[in-house]
Amino acid sequence: MRFERCYTTTPICSPARASLMTGLLPHNHGVLQVEHCVDDDQCCLRTENPHWAQRLSDAGYHTGYFGKWHIERSNRLEDFGWQVNGCDEAAAQRKLGEGIAAVGNLLEDAVLARYLEQPAGYNRVLHYAVTNVAPAQRRIGLTTNNALAFLDNVTNDDQPWACCVSFTEPNTPEIAGAEAFAKYAVDDIELPPNLNDDLSDRPALYRRQREIWQDTTDHQWRQQRAVYYAAITELDEQFGRLLDRLESANALDNTIVLVLSDHGRYLGAHGFDNHNFAAFEEIYNVPLIMAGPGIASGTHSRACVGIADLCPTLIELAGATPISVPDSRSFTHLLQDPGAENGAAYGENHGCRFTVEQRILWDGNWKFVFNGFDYDELYDLATDPFETNNVAAAHPDRCQQMMTLIWQRIHATDDDAMLGTHYPPMRMACVGPNTGQPSPTRSHP
Repeated sequence: MRFERCYTTTPICSPARASLMTGLLPHNHGVLQVEHCVDDDQCCLRTENPHWAQRLSDAGYHTGYFGKWHIERSNRLEDFGWQVNGCDEAAAQRKLGEGIAAVGNLLEDAVLARYLEQPAGYNRVLHYAVTNVAPAQRRIGLTTNNALAFLDNVTNDDQPWACCVSFTEPNTPEIAGAEAFAKYAVDDIELPPNLNDDLSDRPALYRRQREIWQDTTDHQWRQQRAVYYAAITELDEQFGRLLDRLESANALDNTIVLVLSDHGRYLGAHGFDNHNFAAFEEIYNVPLIMAGPGIASGTHSRACVGIADLCPTLIELAGATPISVPDSRSFTHLLQDPGAENGAAYGENHGCRFTVEQRILWDGNWKFVFNGFDYDELYDLATDPFETNNVAAAHPDRCQQMMTLIWQRIHATDDDAMLGTHYPPMRMACVGPNTGQPSPTRSHP
């Protein structure tokens, strides 16, 4: 079953992953941006909040985590319910062993590489590359191998189990193997329809962001997209290895399998690459596929769900003790009835290194973006799926209605930074916090 409208809570790795684990929005779990790019007392995961893996572990599940963690700094996954710690930064890197190539070796054997070198004064960084080193000799293969060893152990007994396999690919630096890259004809790859979006009715920050990529040619965008597709092809092969192992152990029919991403990537959409800035669908709308007992097969859902909602959903499916928070809700009803409704979706962004404040609401075909640093955005995704026309100025009533719904989320989840914006210089929204049914138990001067 495929969810066409799954949204990340925020388009930044660490806070999005923390939301997946805790069911909380970033302002509540404490990780507001990438954990390694700030001081030690900033963006710290609030450990009093339980994770779904802890609930499963308490319910008797054997749990193992392999690959990219990138949620908090300790890398002590045992503290968060993962009994087998195979994260890259802790266990996995100490077990690289013979034949596993480091990034430098991948580039030494590269058949294609593009670097960003401007403006002057910045490090020369890799944009994308193609290497002759096969997946089996790269981190992507190691992550799968470690997970397969875990599966071999847990599928041989009657104890329930949970395994998380987390790949760095296709995030930056984007590297794929030559064999997979050869499957794609670069010159035939379509460019996104909004590549040359002029962004004239969007926040100025967006236009400044696009200047970073202004020297990228159409051929380079096609080349980069081919590398991305090749990386996805290699990931698909790794998923196949995992599913084959479950099938050979006669465990596939009794296993819930899900595939998702923590955020998206622009790949030239709106003239951007990577993620982090702007609130467009390319980085918020993420893939989610679920399969297994009790889940409708060969179908899709258009209901809005969020990756934070996976926390209560997985707990409910496992029959473990719930985590009940206003930030997220289980969507198990959609697994059997894909056509059911699930309400609006919600996200927030606090920026990364450069601070911004955004709150985003998806309600039916309408999408509203509150920008605390510039004017707001409103899109009708039914008529403008590539978000090239900001219609906020033409629909003030719709903007007020959706901002009111945002204030309701802010009150329900005690988003104090936003609730404190009665202060005169902060009164940026088209309507204020009192329109969102303020909580009678809290006071915000």
